[in-house]
Amino acid sequence: MITLYGTHSPNILKIVLMLEELGLPYELRFVSLFKGEQFSPEFLAINPAAKVPVLVDPALGRPVAESGAILIWLAEHYGAYLPKDAPARMEVFEWLMRQMASIGPMFGQLTHFRLLPEGSEPYATGRYRAQAEKLYRLLDERMAGREWLAGGEYSIADFATVPWAQYLERHGFEPADYPNMVAWRDKIARRPAAQRAQTRMVEAFAPGSKILKTATPTDLDRFFGRTESMPVTDYSAVTRL
Repeated sequence: MITLYGTHSPNILKIVLMLEELGLPYELRFVSLFKGEQFSPEFLAINPAAKVPVLVDPALGRPVAESGAILIWLAEHYGAYLPKDAPARMEVFEWLMRQMASIGPMFGQLTHFRLLPEGSEPYATGRYRAQAEKLYRLLDERMAGREWLAGGEYSIADFATVPWAQYLERHGFEPADYPNMVAWRDKIARRPAAQRAQTRMVEAFAPGSKILKTATPTDLDRFFGRTESMPVTDYSAVTRL
């Protein structure tokens, strides 16, 4: 059986969406990032980068990390959600790489700086908000008159990007300003496989919510990668999520 190591995050949801659409049997294995389980010898043996997600598929014979690489493996091996026609295939890869290189990192940074006390990082918050706004606008313009993000069919580009589109309201943007993106996002959310994916995520990663609320300053420093060379930062808002 396939095993997916992770926690409750967009980068894990994108893979669960695909596993549910494929109808493959799989298990979700919770990794408590706030308790440092990603640095355990057992986890480092499957991903020395100490990051989730990691997929273990007996059909591959070795663990695979990085969510984009996992999606490509599943699409190629199980023959679905990746067009065979070269131009369409490259379009899907283009949007997958755009999510990995731009949408995920920029949205993640905006999320991070919005957690800090208001006004403590005005430049960083302003910069990442501006970058996120451009990307939300790009997605909205892309989805005007389209059913799917790339390649003319539902694909790994959609799986990769739609979990991040769920952050629109959390980032303080108005859904009415991005009607095409929101319609695409909501259409995917209504799919039975997407609903099953959300349920599996909640069930498998529920312990993470309790652990998060009891995270200590040391836990938070470790999770966010703060070192002695960095100023002490108030991450306490994370425990109130």
